[in-house]
Amino acid sequence: MANKFLLMKAAIYIALTLLLSFGLACPMAYGQYVHTSGEQIVDARGREIHLRGINLGNWMLPEGYMWQLGGHVQSAREIEGLVTELIGPARDREFWRTWRDTYITHDDVQLIHQAGFNSIRIPLHYKFFASNDAEGFQLLDRLVQWSKAEGIYLVLDMHAAPGGQTGTNIDDSSGYPWLFSDPEAQQQFLDTWQRIARRYRNEPTILGYDLLNEPIPNYPSLMVLNPLLEPLYKRVSGVIRKYDKHHILILGGAQWDNNFDVFGPPFDPNTIYEWHRYKVVTPDQNVVQRYVDFRQKYHVPVWLGESGEHNDDWIAAFRTVLEKNDIGWAFWPYKKMGSTSTVETIAPPEGWSRIVEYSKLLDGAGLTRERLLQRPDQALIDRAFTSLLQNIQLSHCATNLGYIHALIPSSALGMKQHEN
Repeated sequence: MANKFLLMKAAIYIALTLLLSFGLACPMAYGQYVHTSGEQIVDARGREIHLRGINLGNWMLPEGYMWQLGGHVQSAREIEGLVTELIGPARDREFWRTWRDTYITHDDVQLIHQAGFNSIRIPLHYKFFASNDAEGFQLLDRLVQWSKAEGIYLVLDMHAAPGGQTGTNIDDSSGYPWLFSDPEAQQQFLDTWQRIARRYRNEPTILGYDLLNEPIPNYPSLMVLNPLLEPLYKRVSGVIRKYDKHHILILGGAQWDNNFDVFGPPFDPNTIYEWHRYKVVTPDQNVVQRYVDFRQKYHVPVWLGESGEHNDDWIAAFRTVLEKNDIGWAFWPYKKMGSTSTVETIAPPEGWSRIVEYSKLLDGAGLTRERLLQRPDQALIDRAFTSLLQNIQLSHCATNLGYIHALIPSSALGMKQHEN
């Protein structure tokens, strides 16, 4: 009897050890949170979720082309420099506060929901999350509440990392991806994700953490950085998992998220692999097959985190290919100026063409005299920037139903349209 009792005790101990060892892989461990299950993304009840999302580009991280700017004014810091030059440092602080407060509101989230989207990807700039009470957290806290009210999932995307992961305008860096070799930048990166994970670890509206947007361009001189990408993902994942064991981790490939050859077997059981597609190609099976193969090889979900910037017919054809292959998506972007390849179009303010022409001039302190000769009248500048803050509000934007129906043919949005 004693031996039988000891055997039963040992069996129970082994079972408990195995359960604890594999707890993260067990659906029960995720409670009320969205998580992965094999090749699928599922909700708390284990039902598959087909992600249909939109990106909030240009909100925390403005890009020159979405302002119709030219020349060297493309990154967030370059746009901010132009704004400071044109309206002054005191007014530009108020301008940017108003921009971030009004570019995305509850009305925008309601429209996204009504259009038929079920998720939003939010490009983040690390500078807005430098402390626990930083502005970025205040903005996200509001968005979480609005999205929760509308039943929308959120993906937090580190679009601009400390030091830069691309060296280009999209991550607001200094011209080289120093994140992969600079210890201080890496520590900032880890600390930023730690603050985010600690704040949102108990928030089920957050679907997951997109650790690094489009790392390492496809420039030959930068591909030597490829072997450094997955180790960096492992480091930041370790930091996140100390505080948050249930949110999904999202890993983008090298070369603008497209190269999955940098990945070995999954190192975390709750992971999505992300790719992007912008290049003008025929939207057919050839575009997606390599990612389908990767999914089948490792039995993990894959997700298209960005695409767009094409006409409605291309958008519809590509979306059809994605859904045929059971690949969720988030198209780019929700709002931008003067274009219909977006959900909402911002009208250029009166006189904006003069601002655009000025943005194309060569820059530098040594060129101030020449630039002043072509600087627009201050009254025109002031009117343009005042109007811009009005035009970015949803009530002043134009809704592009063709774009929406290319993505969501069943969308009921069509009875209501915002016009200038």
